[in-house]
Amino acid sequence: LVALLESRTAGASNQAARALVTLAWNDDNKVTIVEAGAIPPLVRLLTSGTTVAKQWAAEALASLKVDPDNGGAIAEAGAIQPLCASSSRGMPSPP
Repeated sequence: LVALLESRTAGASNQAARALVTLAWNDDNKVTIVEAGAIPPLVRLLTSGTTVAKQWAAEALASLKVDPDNGGAIAEAGAIQPLCASSSRGMPSPP
């Protein structure tokens, strides 16, 4: 899934981010997702993906942030500013 986040096919990256949102509902998966290296590609999607990809990436990062151990990695990847920007734009929930 992490490799698909960087796919040049919008549909693939959208669906990969969506799947990570679903997987991140489980606390054990949060650690696995971060260890698999998903945060940097999610941040890239958040800043340069399609509108739908940005929505899914924001939701995935928010879900991962619930685990306090992930907050530092999310901040280090540069997610804070894009997340704040997406929040201030009032992005709707993904479809």
